[in-house]
Parts: sequence; C-alpha cells; structure tokens
Amino acid sequence: MKTKAVRLYGKMDLRLEEFELPAIKDCEILAKVVSDSICMSSYKAASQGADHKRVPNNVAENPVIIGHEFCGELIEVGAKWADKFKAGDKFVIQPAINYKGSLESPGYSYPYIGGDATYVIIPNEVMECGCLLPYDGDAFFYGSLAEPMSCIVGGFHANYHTKPGVYVHDMGCTPRGTMAILAGAGPMGLGAADYAVHGGNAPSLLVVTDIDDARLTRASQLLTVEDAAAHGTKLIYMNTAGVDDPVKALRDLTDGEGFNDVFVYAPVQSVVELGDAILGRDGCLNFFAGPTNTQFSAMFNFYNVHYGATHIVGTSGGNTADMLESIALMEQKKINPAGMVTHIGGLDAVADTTLNLTKIPGAKKLIYTHIELPLTAISDFGKLAAEGGKNAALFADLDKICTEAGGLWCAAAEKRLLGE
Repeated sequence: MKTKAVRLYGKMDLRLEEFELPAIKDCEILAKVVSDSICMSSYKAASQGADHKRVPNNVAENPVIIGHEFCGELIEVGAKWADKFKAGDKFVIQPAINYKGSLESPGYSYPYIGGDATYVIIPNEVMECGCLLPYDGDAFFYGSLAEPMSCIVGGFHANYHTKPGVYVHDMGCTPRGTMAILAGAGPMGLGAADYAVHGGNAPSLLVVTDIDDARLTRASQLLTVEDAAAHGTKLIYMNTAGVDDPVKALRDLTDGEGFNDVFVYAPVQSVVELGDAILGRDGCLNFFAGPTNTQFSAMFNFYNVHYGATHIVGTSGGNTADMLESIALMEQKKINPAGMVTHIGGLDAVADTTLNLTKIPGAKKLIYTHIELPLTAISDFGKLAAEGGKNAALFADLDKICTEAGGLWCAAAEKRLLGE
C-alpha cells in the first residue's frame, strides 16, 4: 500500500513524499491516520535532526515519519493481535512506549509510523507495551489531543509534597491547595487550567499568568471564572507584564503564604525564577516546558529548599495511565481540549508549519492527513468565505458551525471538513 507522509531527513529538512509501505508482518497492524496535532516537540526534533535523543543517527539515509499526536482507524491486524484488535477500531497511540528502555518513539524514530501520514504500520512493540489504545470519542481530533492532555495529566501526577519528619512523597497536587500556572495562556497551559478545575482535584485558588492580553482574554472565555467557581476554585487571570512586582502581587493572593503547586509553561529563565519565588512551604515547582537549549538554567533558592522544603520536578510526556485518564475525561465530557486548537490544515501544510511553529501565532495546529488545505486559522473562516475561491463554501459552513460552538473546532466541523 502507498502512503503519503512527512519525513525527517536532517536538521530543518522535512519532505512530503509518497512511498510504498511493506506488507505487514503477523505481529504488526496497518492503520489509517485521520488527524494529528502538531507538537512543539516535533519542531524540536526537526530543528535538532540526528542530535535529538529520539531521532536515529542515520536519519539522512533512513528518514522517519514525524508527528506523534495522532488518531485513526485500524485497517488490517496481524495474526498475533487478531484476538485483541480488529479492523475498523478507532485508536490512539501513547508514543512514549519505553520498549526495553529504548527512547525510540513513533513520530521520532520509525520509518513507517508517525502521525503526519495517510497510512502507517504499527510495530509489534507498541502493542507489547500496551500503547495502542482504543478510542470511542465522537471526533478524531479529540483523540489527537489525548496525547498532549496526557502530558499535562502526567505533570500534575508528578508533583509531590511531604510531611515534616516523614520520608514519603505524597504524589499529586495539594488537595484544595493553591496553584499557579505561569505562562499559562498557550495551548498546553489552557489544557492544564481545564484539567486543574475539572480533573477531580480542583484547587481552592488557581492563578493563570501570561504577558499577552489577547491570550489571557481568550483563556478567560474558554475557562470562565464562573465555571471555576462552580467547581470550588477561585480563578484569577493576571498579566504579569503590567505588574510592578509580580512576586508580591502573586504571593499577596495567598496572604503571603506562597503557592502549593506552581507550573512553569515556558522555558524562560525569568519565569522559572518567578515560580521559585512564589513557592510556599513544601511548595512544588513543575518545570513543564521543555527547552531546546541544552544549557538552559535558572537560579533556584536553595535556602528555601533547605529550610522551606521547596522542591522541583519536571516531566517529559505522560504514561499510558495518563493517556487513558485523558481519554476517559474527554469521553465523559468533563474536559474539552478543543480550546487548544486555533488552526487546521492538510498534510501539505505540515512541513512548513512544523519548521515555522515558533513564528506562527495561536495555539494548536490540527492536521487532517487525507486532505490538502493550507494552514488556516479558525478565526479566519468567515473572512475566507467572503473572499470567495474554491473553498469558499467549505469555509462558510465551517464558520457557521464553529461560531455556534463558541468559536471552537468541534465534531460537527470535523465531519463537514471530511465530507461526512
């Protein structure tokens, strides 16, 4: 079977190509990819090439398919897995398979599997590690967002706290505690705020900071103060760029005690140091945002580490349990990560979008691999419909559907885009 895929050959070298997939082995599964959301991690892999820990050294001779936030449908199941999976099943993949301690991962390391492709071969190790997961959601794009949501969930579970004199880590965020999400109005911060309020362990106080009023305004529309209050959380949005003393302003919100849990969603030294400065006793700072600079560092107050029991953790991705939790919360409609998505596009848009991801405004860029469509902002649908052109009718319909959904991408919009 032929597939079209975006493959990585080296630093900043992505190519959309069509090639033949080999026949599957008895231990493999052939699958159709429907949607993939582009992650900053794919940009990091593209910018670093073979220097990236998950990208093979011989990538120039044996290119890999990029994309790891994908959802689709199984087409043909090898005999080994026929009692567990069947053709027609919808699926998502947990890319952090950790097979025998290896860092190899779909979307980084394999020639025949990655999210930015029409058809892929799922290798045996994905199933062996329990990382091929069933998905029953009403739209494929929610399945694509399960992976980034699992990273968020994993970050929340990785935080820990202690009791004086007890050498046991109590895992997770402080129940009914105080929480700050710094640089939190981007796509992952939005997902974190949603999960904080609706994930079953809502803090008593949640502060989301950013330095961009437009992003904060959109965030406040997606997760309202009223909705948070209904779940027992006092939610505050703050633009720290307009505050003379952000440390004092934030600590004052906790009556000077500091925060129990602080999440840093941008790899910026000043943001890390702000997070450190607002920690309360036994406060945990989660450095969520992965830097591209291998020498990235920041000052951390070790007086408070010693006398205030503050601590720091970092996570890179979630595990399978985190992904299953994300899927369940979406299927139960307790969280709605659709707010992460600001752009859609076809497979032809992947290479340029990935290589320029840091320069493109907005949040998540969602790709449908079986269509051709330039990367398009949801907010531009109406304007493009009015301008005419071959996609005018499509954009008019999408604009109407998304407007009725509160400006969000939704299952009905996906069905219209895919001609269903």
